[in-house]
Amino acid sequence: MAHPTHPCLMAIILATTLTGCAIRGDNPDYTEQTQTLVEQVPVWSQPTNGQNVTTLTDLIQSDALDQLVQQALAANPSLQQTLLTLRIREAELKQTGADRLPDLEAGFSASDEEGSDASYTGSLTVSWEADLWQKIADRTAAAGKDVEEQAALYQSARDSLAADVMSRWLALIAQKHAIRIQQERLATLENNETLIKQRYRNGLGTLEDLDSARSSSASARATLENDRETLAQQERALKTLLGQIPSTGSDVPGDYPAVLTPLADLPTQTLQRRPDLIAAYHAIEAQDYRVSAAYKDLLPSISLEAALKDVADSPAQALLTDPAWSLLGQLTAPLFQGGELRAAADSAEYERAQLFQAYRETLLDAVNEVEDYLGLEQSLSRRQQHIADALARQESTLKQYRASYRAGLVDILDLLSVQQQTYDLKAQLDDLIYQRLANRIDLGLALGLGVNS
Repeated sequence: MAHPTHPCLMAIILATTLTGCAIRGDNPDYTEQTQTLVEQVPVWSQPTNGQNVTTLTDLIQSDALDQLVQQALAANPSLQQTLLTLRIREAELKQTGADRLPDLEAGFSASDEEGSDASYTGSLTVSWEADLWQKIADRTAAAGKDVEEQAALYQSARDSLAADVMSRWLALIAQKHAIRIQQERLATLENNETLIKQRYRNGLGTLEDLDSARSSSASARATLENDRETLAQQERALKTLLGQIPSTGSDVPGDYPAVLTPLADLPTQTLQRRPDLIAAYHAIEAQDYRVSAAYKDLLPSISLEAALKDVADSPAQALLTDPAWSLLGQLTAPLFQGGELRAAADSAEYERAQLFQAYRETLLDAVNEVEDYLGLEQSLSRRQQHIADALARQESTLKQYRASYRAGLVDILDLLSVQQQTYDLKAQLDDLIYQRLANRIDLGLALGLGVNS
């Protein structure tokens, strides 16, 4: 039964209650503002030959690549840490939800003093705080939103990891192409060196020509060694992503696979499926509940406690064979804590506003990513065509210079310069092809494409 309350105290409690109900005033609805922000994003420009795909792995049809992605999702240590963080949030949700249930405690004690008989006490106590203002429910709901936020972050990590594996797989193909082009360059330079030696023996060349050819060959060999080491480093990096002990040697195709260009859906559809934005939205929702709970800490609370207690001369008799019971009801209200509770509520409000700004930043980054990758797809396409045209003309020029050199019309330095330009254009064209294919993976990730849960 509750203790009688002084009339003055009742007045204070009533005033606190009324103040608490009105204390939040006209606070902004950030969850509604997030929807308004998304609706303001203009429609994306559609890429040429865009295709409707549902997952990242649909962009490249390769069983070998799919297998690598699955290995990474199962064994990548960073992703596993993110998953464990999700499990921690789920456990915290259960812990927070337990506050809504009564607490049950059992106790047993023995006392033996000089000059008196031993006594034994057994007790069973049930305590419960009535969730009068749904304060505990708010904190439980906040913990639930924490779980949803972390689940979205986990999905975002999975998607990013899959995109990273796919891009690195393409990078291995590109690096092997770079090695092949450099080997062709070196073979050409070595042929030049042999030809110059023959001409020199026939009295048609100079030692300076031979030195120039040897210098170009040595430089090409150094570049080739660097390219091979870069390939080995990329292979080790990919193995690390897969959660394997780094080693070299990866089975990748000799030519680039076909990589689809994803269609750009409407901004509302695109942004609503991006897990990073979903996580940022759930963070705001969780803080909404925490703000509500912080204000409710200013209001009175009711707690109940029921106890069974038995004192006896033996342990067996003290096991609640003839217990006495008691019931206590208590009403408490915060009166003065130096402004601590109000400051906590203000802090919660500021954190909520901060999370809204974090959402805005994530949204702006997401829009910028999509626009950048869409623009880059068009730019890379045009650059690729220009370099392909330049390479075709350069190869024609190279044929003419080779014929002119054999006829003695140009010197070796002119021929080496033209050869260098030709192989530079080959390497540049191959790099543009790689960049364009890798950009399509980045575009798919920016458009919210991911991997299946």
